[in-house]
Amino acid sequence: MSEGALSAAAAVAPDRVTATASFWRALSAWRGWAAIAKWLGLVVLILTYVPLMWLAVMSFSGRPLSGIPYPLTLDHYASLLGDARWVEPFITSFVMGLIVAGACMVVATMVGRSIPRMRRPGGVLLIALTPLFVPGLTMGAALFIFIRTYLELRLGAWSIFVGHLVWALPFALLMVLVIATRFDHRLLEAAEDLGAKRWRRFWDIEFPIMRPAIIGAGLFGFLLSFNELLRSIFLRGSETTMPIFNWIMAASHQSQVPIIFSLATIVLAVTLPLMGGFFWVLFTRLDRS
Repeated sequence: MSEGALSAAAAVAPDRVTATASFWRALSAWRGWAAIAKWLGLVVLILTYVPLMWLAVMSFSGRPLSGIPYPLTLDHYASLLGDARWVEPFITSFVMGLIVAGACMVVATMVGRSIPRMRRPGGVLLIALTPLFVPGLTMGAALFIFIRTYLELRLGAWSIFVGHLVWALPFALLMVLVIATRFDHRLLEAAEDLGAKRWRRFWDIEFPIMRPAIIGAGLFGFLLSFNELLRSIFLRGSETTMPIFNWIMAASHQSQVPIIFSLATIVLAVTLPLMGGFFWVLFTRLDRS
């Protein structure tokens, strides 16, 4: 290639880089992105809440499996209240969720506070988050083989707790890490210089700042445990949780499906307002104080 051609190519290259940079700047500054984001968010909300509302409507339908809301009836709710088989699984799932929530709050707080202080936290974080990428059936089968075959232990509520904790803990840890990684440790150093003990430094300085993440970790632990099915199937032993009960009823008796609709509607009617009010108090009232 001649010197003239090389000079021309060298002169064209900066122009191309400048044009490309200008294109991306113009694309990122396009005002239409806000409208697209708004409509995508609206679509997500519709896909999330319209099926829940439709489930509630069909729970009052005399023919729910047909998809037709009419005629309206309360017979399914009467059948549900007259059938006490779901009470024990509901209590089991509720108590299990509370235990898993407490364990997630404690363990995620301890681990989440320690990871940012490590020299090389990447390996520990990778190991802690690996269960997120393991399918539920695979993890349930692996825990079943390890507990029942290798350890030769009897399955029951404790094994369900182990499976739920393995599943919920990574989510709880991520909640804590969101705040723990941005925490200013100079506040603790200043408190230590003033003579504050380790527990006092945590309770007076760290806990108020990390409180939303800790409580959020507990909420994730409870909700993930209360709705967990795949791992519970392998680890249940003779125990029956609420998701297992719904699965058995829906799979074995088609006539029980309308009752399941009614039960799911009652659970949603209780849990959604409670969770909404709790988050409002947590992130609005407490932030003001």
